[in-house]
Amino acid sequence: MIKILLWDLDGTLLNFLASEKNSLKAAFKKFGLGNCDDEKVARYSAINLKHWKMLERGEITKEQVKVMRFEEFFRTEGIDCVSPVDFWHVYEQGLPDTVEFIEDSYSIVKTLSADYKQYLVTNGTLSVQRKKLAKSGLNNIMDGAFISDEIGYEKPDKRFFDAVFSTLSPCIKNEIMIIGDSLTSDMKGGANAGIKTCWYNPDCKHNNSGLPLDYEINSLSEIYRILKED
Repeated sequence: MIKILLWDLDGTLLNFLASEKNSLKAAFKKFGLGNCDDEKVARYSAINLKHWKMLERGEITKEQVKVMRFEEFFRTEGIDCVSPVDFWHVYEQGLPDTVEFIEDSYSIVKTLSADYKQYLVTNGTLSVQRKKLAKSGLNNIMDGAFISDEIGYEKPDKRFFDAVFSTLSPCIKNEIMIIGDSLTSDMKGGANAGIKTCWYNPDCKHNNSGLPLDYEINSLSEIYRILKED
């Protein structure tokens, strides 16, 4: 029986793409870089995702992600009048300004808090994630949050989850389930750690990862059915 839920934050409970878009546009305005249309946002988003995937595979560090994504983006856009480091600082500071819940995630987590222990597991930057948790009110509902900057390892690294289990000890792995939108981070991490996995797949993407998933949902509200059937 599932007793503990590990929730991914960005892309599962909170709309990271909205946060990313608004922060990028605000940074463009601050540095006088002209219009940041949706096409520019899409190009940055793809570059950003690529670098986070590299981090998950252990190819680069988080410190490198912070700046390298903007170095590549600036090359793509022909921007050479702004330091990628300066731009990153402004962009990061703006991310927590937008807190938009995915579906009815807030009410779902709040309802489940009566019967389950719930924790956030995220690879996001510490200062940004802490501000998001405070602004969203999720820190008042969750039993805790595990942020990779504090742990020292990123999902899907098994050592990230070992640190989680150590904090939750005593715990039984088959009573723990992770819910997240990322196959390469959340689902791979959960599978490697030996806990139950629930892939949040709102866009009905094909699972080409080869990972043995326990559950797949297209809407967050389906979590009620899974927990009832477990």
